[in-house]
Amino acid sequence: MSSGETIIRVDGFTAAYNGQVILNRLSFEVHRGEVFVILGGSGCGKSTLLKHMIGLYAPAAGTILIDGHNISTAEGDERQQVLRKFGVMYQSGALFGSMTVLDNVCLPLQEFTNLPLDAIRVIASMKLQRVGLGGFDHHMPSELSGGMQKRAAIARAMALDPQVLFLDEPSAGLDPITSAELDELILSLARSLKITFVIVSHELASIFAIADRVIMLDKSVKGIVATGKPKELREHSDNAWVRQFFSRQASTDNPA
Repeated sequence: MSSGETIIRVDGFTAAYNGQVILNRLSFEVHRGEVFVILGGSGCGKSTLLKHMIGLYAPAAGTILIDGHNISTAEGDERQQVLRKFGVMYQSGALFGSMTVLDNVCLPLQEFTNLPLDAIRVIASMKLQRVGLGGFDHHMPSELSGGMQKRAAIARAMALDPQVLFLDEPSAGLDPITSAELDELILSLARSLKITFVIVSHELASIFAIADRVIMLDKSVKGIVATGKPKELREHSDNAWVRQFFSRQASTDNPA
């Protein structure tokens, strides 16, 4: 569970493309050790926010701090230091199809450490075991199911023992049983390894199962319309659209 200590701080964050503001002056914190979910309707800016949080784009305004480091302005050794603090699992898994699962997990270790190859392969194999893929080291990604590919991608994201894992729609394309098993893995990693998770998702079942806290984005206000625990927002939010979203009820308009 969350320690209450802030590990990610977003302050006055604005995202804009070609002069068009997508998200406007967002401010929130992620606490160390929590499972924090970013959600909202289609086109609300979830992926945009994630891409800025991992340093792919610089904010139009505001700051994003990861363990006190500004991800968008850090350079040189400081940037290498902050990049090692987090791992990323992309929606598709993004495994390299021409490489074995083990070699995929080895990549961050080869990029960011000076360890000998034998040690790197041992560490990578241990990461695969941790996500339930022991014995699959020499399989190609095409030989794995969708759920197994997501697990392998999480293992790669964990290779450098990061403090934070960013997951982009981890349940996308998975059947309900496989999705539930992935939820259990996320909770296990969060609780046993004290990893902070930041997850972009719109899968309500997964959100209720794993989220300690959420922020909900809405494109009509280009910002946050709700923050808190999912069940509390479903039952007690003063925003009718938020309650409808969490209750999966049809709506003809958005009062946000």
